[in-house]
Amino acid sequence: MIRGGLSASSHPAAWGGFAGVLAMAGLPIYIHAPKFYVDEFGVSLSALGAVLFALRLIDFVQDPALGWLAHATAGARGAMIAGAGAVMALSMLGLFAVTPPFAPLLWFALTLTGLFSAFSFLTICFYAQGVAKAEAMGRDGHIRLAAWRETGALIGVCLAAVAPTALALGPNPPFEAFAILFAAATLGLVWIMRREWLHAAPSPGAAFTGFSAVLADIPARRLLIVALLNAAPVAVSSTLFLFFVESRLEAPGWEGPMLLLFFVSAAVAAPFWARAARSYGEKRMLLTGMVLAIIAFGFAATLGPGDVLPFALICLASGAALGADLTLLSAIFARRMARILPEAATGFALWAFVSKATLALTAITVLPFLEWRGFTGPDSPPQALLALGLTYALLPCLLKLLAIATLATTPLQREPLHA
Repeated sequence: MIRGGLSASSHPAAWGGFAGVLAMAGLPIYIHAPKFYVDEFGVSLSALGAVLFALRLIDFVQDPALGWLAHATAGARGAMIAGAGAVMALSMLGLFAVTPPFAPLLWFALTLTGLFSAFSFLTICFYAQGVAKAEAMGRDGHIRLAAWRETGALIGVCLAAVAPTALALGPNPPFEAFAILFAAATLGLVWIMRREWLHAAPSPGAAFTGFSAVLADIPARRLLIVALLNAAPVAVSSTLFLFFVESRLEAPGWEGPMLLLFFVSAAVAAPFWARAARSYGEKRMLLTGMVLAIIAFGFAATLGPGDVLPFALICLASGAALGADLTLLSAIFARRMARILPEAATGFALWAFVSKATLALTAITVLPFLEWRGFTGPDSPPQALLALGLTYALLPCLLKLLAIATLATTPLQREPLHA
């Protein structure tokens, strides 16, 4: 097991800050980047969806390689983190702050390749190191660290969600300003967390096992399936969020406030889910949050033009449910990795791949489907707007039901968390 840098480690709040930067480079890019390239450069939805899917196909090879790289270079993890952070910062600048020097679709693909590759490597190292950090924090360390980490991630998503609206008031184009601030925050957090990676070499005799040890473990394998099914609803709703608010609700300008409400609700709720899990168990509370998500989000299918207030209530409730997903599922998986792997980077390479695969599958299926139904924006025909509403609201509920069924039948040993 990695026991890196624990004697000189930072407060868990620093882990929340680092998670926030990573979160700003993950889900928000799927929210903002496709629409940005449609509006600014006229790239088609189908072309963007194909590129996003192709980039995720690379992960079939890349993520195992990044897991191996994280293991092989553990002794130099600080330098590797610094390099990956620089690549992620420069890629974000290229995506949003640089006018494409050649075909916008190709530039989109190249900058996203750099961004997501660095993001994946940083995520694998960050979560793998977090296993050792949590183990050193005591019996409830995984839940406590997850609460800090995932709350920080949600705050990062909130900032990324509202940034284009807030920065539109400034002198620079909003996405250019966002990219500059993101690059500065990334480099700053890499510096703040520099002591966390000291002496991060694996224990003597720890060998890189590939994915076999994870996939051979039944609870770990089923948790990965749950993660895939549970992340898919968020991928669908995130990909279609801006289109839904603008075209289905006919409420342009409300995208930023609604996204902020959703993610702030998740961030506020996350510590309460963690506290409840200590008393009632992670699995029970995670299932509770997933059921709440279905109850809340299903009502979105009934919304139409002008239904801003009902949608705000849905964002509030479904955001609170998301807090359970992000805090508890990652903590359950991290605890399992602590039991079965000497080097947790292997498990989190799979975890990173699963998280991105849902966004890729969404991009290659949902966006072309809506274009096939005739969706082009607010002026789309009624059948296209109906398809948008049903896909946005009901497909996530169906996927969430499958995740609930899988989790409910997954054997997990509950450990009392209030020592």
